[in-house]
Amino acid sequence: MGKVYTKRTKKPVAPAKIVLEPHQVIVKPAVTEKAMFQSTELNQYTFKVNILATKPEIKAAVESLFEVKVTGVSTQIRKGKPRRSRFTTGRTKTWKKAIVTLDSDSRIDFF
Repeated sequence: MGKVYTKRTKKPVAPAKIVLEPHQVIVKPAVTEKAMFQSTELNQYTFKVNILATKPEIKAAVESLFEVKVTGVSTQIRKGKPRRSRFTTGRTKTWKKAIVTLDSDSRIDFF
């Protein structure tokens, strides 16, 4: 399938942006030693998020799902690792990680 052009200007048309719901943006919280330290000491929470989600969408999703005030969002794209199973090789999926900084008055209780 080729590019899609407008009729009059013959310019390429940008594809439509996918709109994600808040429960589609946040996949799951990260439960690691580093994430637990950040949550207790720095008031930062780590989530595995949808690869298509942007920082404003992540901020809005966390604020609506957990009813907290978010002050900052940092994201990372984590590349998949090579894995082997007997004689075949493959890779795990690439995923996106978001570190969300909350206001000093806000907390999220997972457990």
